[in-house]
Amino acid sequence: MPEIHIPKLDDHEKTPAVAAPTRAYPARGKSLLKIGLEVLLISVGVFLGLAGEQWREDRRHRELAESSLRRLRSEIQTNRKAVEAVKDYHVKMLKSLRTYFGRERKARTTADVQIQGLQFVFFEETAWNLTLTTQALTYIDRDLAFALSRVYGEQKVVGELTRGMSQAMYMLSIPDNFDGFAAAAGTYYGDMVIMEPKLIQHYSELLPQIDRALGERAADQPASHR
Repeated sequence: MPEIHIPKLDDHEKTPAVAAPTRAYPARGKSLLKIGLEVLLISVGVFLGLAGEQWREDRRHRELAESSLRRLRSEIQTNRKAVEAVKDYHVKMLKSLRTYFGRERKARTTADVQIQGLQFVFFEETAWNLTLTTQALTYIDRDLAFALSRVYGEQKVVGELTRGMSQAMYMLSIPDNFDGFAAAAGTYYGDMVIMEPKLIQHYSELLPQIDRALGERAADQPASHR
C-alpha cells in the first residue's frame, strides 16, 4: 500500500503568517497639520482680539480728546469775552491814577479818580481742570497742548494778581487811606494793561488751532458721528 502522509499540526504552527506592513507616517502627518492649523487659528484670533481692543482704545482716546477740546473752546471763548469787556476800563483807570499821583499831594482829589468798581476777571477753569483730571491732554496734539497750557498759565498769573488786589481792597480803608489803595490799584492795573492784550492775542491764536484740530478729528470719524 502506498504511504499516506498526514500533515501535522506542528507544521502549521511553525510557519506563522506574516502581517502586512502598516505605515503610521501619513496619519502622524495629518495630526501635525491639524495641530498647526489650530495654532494658526488661535494666533490669528488673539491678534484680531488685540487689534480690536487697540482700535477701541484709540477711538476712546480720540473721543475723549475731541469732547475736551469742545469744552475748552467754549470756556476760552467765555474767558476772552470777560477780558475784552474790562481791558479798556483798566487802561482808563491806570491813566486816571497816574494823573492823580502826578499832582502835588495837596492838589489831589478823589473826584479825579472815578472808580466804578475794580472790575476783576474771574476765569472759568472747569473744562481745563477736567481735561487734566481725565488726562485728555495726553491725547491732544503736542503743539496745541502747549498752547493750551500757556494760556491757562497766563490766566493763573492774572488770577493770582487779582486775588492779591482783592485782599488789598479789604485791608486798605479807602476813606482813611485812599492813596494807599490807589497805589495798589495803580500797580494792579499797570500789570493788567500789559498782560490782558497778550492774553487776548493768545486766545485769538489758540481758538483757530482748536477748530482745526476738531475739523481734522471730525473728518476721521464716520458720517454718523459728525
